[in-house]
Amino acid sequence: MTQINRLSGGQIDRATTLNFRFDNRSYTAHPGDTLASALLANGVRLMGRSFKYHRPRGVLTAGSEEPNAIVELRTGNRQEPNTRATTTEMFDGLEAHSQNRWPSLKFDALAINDQFSKFLSAGFYYKTFMWPAAFWEKLYEPMIRRAAGLGSLSMQEDPDEYDKGFRHCDLLIIGAGPSGLMAALTAGRAGADVILADEDFTLGGRLNSETFSLGDETAANWAGQMVAELSALPNVRLMPRTTVIGAFDHGIYGAVERTGDHLATLPAGKPRQILWRIYSKRALLCAGATERPIAFENNDRPGVMLASALRTYANRFASSAAQRAAIFTNNDDGHRTAADLHAKGVKIVAVVDIRPDAPINYEYEVLAGAQIVDTKGRLGLTFAEVKLSDGSTRTLDCGALGVSGGWNPNVHLTCHQRGRPAWNSDLAAFVPGADLPPGLSVAGAASGLMSTHAALQSGTEEAAQVLELKGSLPDLPDAEDAPVSQTPFWYVQGCARAWLDQQNDVTVKDVKLSHQEGFRSVEHLKRYTTLGMATDQGKTSNMGGLALMAELAGKSIPDTGTTIFRPPYTPVPIGTFAGRMKGQAFHPTRLTPSHYWAKERGAVFVEVGNWLRAQWFPLPGETHWRESVDREVRQTRASVGVCDCTTLGKIDVQGTDAADFLNRIYCNGFAKLAVGKTRYGLMLREDGITMDDGTAGRLAEDHFVVTTTTANAVKVYQHMEFVRQCLFPDMDVQLISTTEAWAQYAVAGPNSRKLLRKIVDPEFDISNEGFPFMACGNITVCGGLRARLFRISFSGELAFEIAVPSRYGDALMRRLMSEGEEFDVVPYGTEALGVMRIEKGHAAGNELNGTTTALNLGMGRMVSKKKDSIGSTLSEREGLNEDDALKMVGIKPVNTGDQITAGGHLMGASGPVDAAHDQGYVTSAAFSPSLDSHIGLGFLKSGDTRLGEKMRLVSPLTDLTVEVEIVSAHFVDPEGERLRA
Repeated sequence: MTQINRLSGGQIDRATTLNFRFDNRSYTAHPGDTLASALLANGVRLMGRSFKYHRPRGVLTAGSEEPNAIVELRTGNRQEPNTRATTTEMFDGLEAHSQNRWPSLKFDALAINDQFSKFLSAGFYYKTFMWPAAFWEKLYEPMIRRAAGLGSLSMQEDPDEYDKGFRHCDLLIIGAGPSGLMAALTAGRAGADVILADEDFTLGGRLNSETFSLGDETAANWAGQMVAELSALPNVRLMPRTTVIGAFDHGIYGAVERTGDHLATLPAGKPRQILWRIYSKRALLCAGATERPIAFENNDRPGVMLASALRTYANRFASSAAQRAAIFTNNDDGHRTAADLHAKGVKIVAVVDIRPDAPINYEYEVLAGAQIVDTKGRLGLTFAEVKLSDGSTRTLDCGALGVSGGWNPNVHLTCHQRGRPAWNSDLAAFVPGADLPPGLSVAGAASGLMSTHAALQSGTEEAAQVLELKGSLPDLPDAEDAPVSQTPFWYVQGCARAWLDQQNDVTVKDVKLSHQEGFRSVEHLKRYTTLGMATDQGKTSNMGGLALMAELAGKSIPDTGTTIFRPPYTPVPIGTFAGRMKGQAFHPTRLTPSHYWAKERGAVFVEVGNWLRAQWFPLPGETHWRESVDREVRQTRASVGVCDCTTLGKIDVQGTDAADFLNRIYCNGFAKLAVGKTRYGLMLREDGITMDDGTAGRLAEDHFVVTTTTANAVKVYQHMEFVRQCLFPDMDVQLISTTEAWAQYAVAGPNSRKLLRKIVDPEFDISNEGFPFMACGNITVCGGLRARLFRISFSGELAFEIAVPSRYGDALMRRLMSEGEEFDVVPYGTEALGVMRIEKGHAAGNELNGTTTALNLGMGRMVSKKKDSIGSTLSEREGLNEDDALKMVGIKPVNTGDQITAGGHLMGASGPVDAAHDQGYVTSAAFSPSLDSHIGLGFLKSGDTRLGEKMRLVSPLTDLTVEVEIVSAHFVDPEGERLRA
């Protein structure tokens, strides 16, 4: 038999039946159910086990504050642990499993911990695992790790997609209960841009859980009509299934929208969840309040839940935890639950009210001045023990017990910027304090206004006030406005194991122990007992613990204080924070201007930081990457090749002090660089270590274009901005990164000038005389398109770099390849570029690795002694200028068939191979088609004096030993005749 506890009415679609499974057993439900309501309807009260003692636990609440009914959803790579059954929207085919138990939920072996609870009290882990010390690694730690954690991971890649987005509004309303709906209506009718967000899948808040009327409509129907009107307003955006998780600076709120959690399978491209960053001019918190429990002996059994939750399951979901129920309350709201359950046909065995003057109901028994002191039932509630006002006891036969200890306003978001809540003695609860996040106001129960009329009125008035609306406001429906009547009551005296935090198994006894051992600050109490350190963040447990500590310390609750509330308001999957940034999209991918052209040519791409660059361009018949790279190198050196070098950093430096500024940034001189000339520059860190190299071309007296390596583009720009703003703020100089603004191509090879003459407009002389090596200038190409031309070479060949605005980059590449066909032009990628720069002996990222100096690179003379520059003084430290300092050298194998390996170490021709005899290392290596041999660059002690020496290159990790010769780093055209041709 299924759905044995299904009641009449509710907001479920009985015309449709859904099938689901829990712990491998099949059940049925209806659309509109949550997993918790469906399980209760099917007679399932046992839904989980507690963390420490593995005690049986059932649902406690009906919302996101749930500490007990925490389950694993789905299977395989979509398995998700630690999901609240109370907020899991039912769909056909849902698969759920209980967690934190073995071998089964009913028979959990670790429930034996409960028998040893005297030895596992608060803080036991601080005391138990200290001795003997040898046991920690072999026994204690493995045992703790096996027992730790809630739920399990599939250890497979999550196949779902997540996303991020941005939204803006005049007014963000958080919570769609009575105050939120009225606030949205007020602002929406006034024409303001409104976002109304609520974590539930049905808007209306507690109106969906009540049976009273608003005007001539039931509460639920009135909420439905309001939602319909708001949906029709074009300036109002309704966001159900959306939890606002945090209040951040400048009116920014984080919100998680669950767009696919209620679907069995996601449509292609649809994200499961979206993390929204909402920018609001003003925000209004209408998050309502959370009912709090009362602690008494064995108050954690399945079937014991908050009275408001019992009412919600009955009125909204038409389900009950049992056919016989009792209520334990200190306020009138508990009687409302009893009346609603009675009207639904649930037998109310008694209402136990601690107040001697409790209201009497003639349809069921009310026990005034009484207390529930204990419960019975191994896997679920069967009996409740009552201590009557005359001191006698009585046993109640019931399967459900609703507990109502009053209400706590949901103040969490008001405290996310270190605001402190204020104590309200009438409610015996904390309410929002005066120090709210800027732009945030509070209305309804979240502000301490507990009647429906007060919530409606405050929502209307707060919306009008924050938006400065004038004129008439929407009419309010007639609604109950009863004053709050309750007697503060936190726990039953004399109980041994009364549970405060049901997920973490924190009891009244644990708080007393914390006080006894001196952990009396609320922050110390939290950490010593783990009170509130759970997925519900103490929403149902903190107040009881604070009240008890205040009593023990002889203080008032406001003097004792409360812990800081921090985002997120509810747990958020890590995948939601990541969004689409996983796998290939982990970093934002930046494409070069010629990317799509290169893709058409079948290029193989490589990630270079965030850039995707062409690595080589294979041709039909080429079966190995080396074939493509060798061809590109040979063809470039024989005729002409084109490479997209847009990724190099480009920084515009302008101002009357631009030359002087660069003179201080670079260790070599730039003050006297002529207009129309380019100079290679070396940049040092403040400690004298090389930061980066590049070029600076002077386009005008007050205008330079600085290039950097791809890897250091951002770092160099940040460094230059620091120098400009902090070290030399009085200089007239401005910087801007133009890396993305210009598409830049290297055109290299003996026919490079001939190719460029076909596209450079004829009025510009690019002959060797008119545009010599290291020249630069503004030109036009292809009939008037503005461009920049630099005659620089990192391949050792006659070469130019030509730049055009990025939007013309693809067209320029296609034009260069078309015009170059008569010269057998070849596109070359980063591999060929690397080979040619090694053949030429140019230092790059492998050599500029953050540990090398200008002296190591063979550029010591570039550090000018005639001027001061950043890092120049510290570069002269004795330790950086030793006689046997590492110097950059070229390395080639004695046997041309042997391979040079980057990372290998240089040892003497004979002798030991160990760290003590290490004389240097290889930084870059490649096969040189120009030399038909492997070659490398590296650093060797006193390397500039050891050319021609035979050594051993060893790599112990790869068991490699190669006899090599130390040579000049300039393997090709060492005199530089080609690049000056």
